[in-house]
Amino acid sequence: MSDPAAHHPQTLAIDVGGTGLKASVLDESGKMVENHVRVATPNPCTPDILVKALMKLTAPLTSYDRVSIGFPGVVRDGMIITAPHFEGKAWCDYPLGETLAHRLGKPARLLNDAEVQGLGIVKGQGLEVVLTLGTGVGSAVFRNGALTPHLELAQHPIHKGESYNDYVGNAARRALSMKKWNKRVLRTIEIVYSLLHYDILYLGGGNSANIVVPLPDNVRIASNDAGITGGIRLWDEVVWSGVLGSRAASSVR
Repeated sequence: MSDPAAHHPQTLAIDVGGTGLKASVLDESGKMVENHVRVATPNPCTPDILVKALMKLTAPLTSYDRVSIGFPGVVRDGMIITAPHFEGKAWCDYPLGETLAHRLGKPARLLNDAEVQGLGIVKGQGLEVVLTLGTGVGSAVFRNGALTPHLELAQHPIHKGESYNDYVGNAARRALSMKKWNKRVLRTIEIVYSLLHYDILYLGGGNSANIVVPLPDNVRIASNDAGITGGIRLWDEVVWSGVLGSRAASSVR
């Protein structure tokens, strides 16, 4: 019999995007218990500016015990390694997880945003890949539900020296016709399949709503809410140990 007085921790989940910052509070099952809040990402966006914007964004959300953050770049041990959508050397090795834990007064865990979204999407069967189409392109790869080492696919050349970010990112979508951009999305899907031979590919991010062509049978459009709701999985100790391995104990507490 469950103890009615038992405390079930709630999680503040933050999704940092190149164009928007979003947050909500999740219950123990990962369901949003408060309407998500959103503001435009500051431009320019230094670490200090981002932290101030996140503090203001999350101020109305107070009923939480811990924090999960998804960030668009390479993340390792609570530190930002790369921030391709934001300028400035200050991002290199910036301790965003530790900084937000200190400012919010709650333990925090930080992971790449596409990986957070993937944790909220994948079914845990076979090889599952997540591509997020937003300001740029995010990627995450899962094998039987376990997150594999991070692959920064967006920085890899895909066509005539263009990276995935250049080829199907938001700047390309705005510069091209809808038909041509969708054709590029299909080509990207083909290339990623030739690289990974995935069982299922999930397409997320704000620009997934602009896909108007039929997709292969093993490709799905995923809910963008997973960028927030996937944050609950960072507090699953099996998942977190898989993310950081033996270094999990040294992560932000």
